Amino acid sequence: MINTEQYTKYFDMAINYASVYSFKILGALVIFIVGRWFVKKLTILSKQLMLKSKLDTTLVEFSQSIIYFILLLAVIIASLNALGIETTSFVAVFGAVGLAVGLALQGSLANIGAAVLIMFFRPFKIGDTVDVAGAMGTVDEINLFSTTITPIDNRTIIIPNAKIIAGNITNFSKQEKRRLDISVGISYEDDLKAAKNVFLELLRSNEKIIQDPEPFVGVLELADNSVNLALRAWVKTEDYGDLRFEVFESIKLACDAHGISIPYPQMELHQKIV
Repeated sequence: MINTEQYTKYFDMAINYASVYSFKILGALVIFIVGRWFVKKLTILSKQLMLKSKLDTTLVEFSQSIIYFILLLAVIIASLNALGIETTSFVAVFGAVGLAVGLALQGSLANIGAAVLIMFFRPFKIGDTVDVAGAMGTVDEINLFSTTITPIDNRTIIIPNAKIIAGNITNFSKQEKRRLDISVGISYEDDLKAAKNVFLELLRSNEKIIQDPEPFVGVLELADNSVNLALRAWVKTEDYGDLRFEVFESIKLACDAHGISIPYPQMELHQKIV
């Protein structure tokens, strides 16, 4: 049985440990809570400063996530240090754990590496219209692991960064202007020169079409059922999508007004009576 002296000894030890470690635990919690609040505020402030410096939005978002991760890691280490844990040994253990996790998450690390390449080489930025990894739409977000794209039908597509870097990247917003290419078939019986003049005037009269270099209309192909004409004109990138629909409609109206026929595929059958 434990006598009164032993009981008093153990009780005093418990009180001593409680008084010592309770303050350490409280201090570690205070450091973590205040530090996390400070990290959020500092991250927001750094983002505001970068935006005021007119840095690219993509670079700002990427830098913000990196800053937040590094500062939060520093707060965690400071909290552990307040508990009395040797931070040097913790860093060594953290490095070993990080290596093991890295080997287990090679795909995720590949995405992080791809994110760095995207930020460094800048094949696209937030707001650009791109075609990557089989998806086409507007880039909404680029983070360490994935890129979020919104197609024209307002879906949300999340693509791992590694898949983007591994394939072809088509950026429709990189250049200030794009060439509008349209093919129109007319009948062999129609006046070719008159049709070319009608289509050329149609391109020249549209205010959204750039006139230098000049629009072009030429014979593209002598097909089975039609003479195919190529209509080419340069337009501003932001006007390309809507203007394509507008030009197609104008072509049909111009053909109706000038008696130009647009043939459809047909087949002639010759029957030999024996």
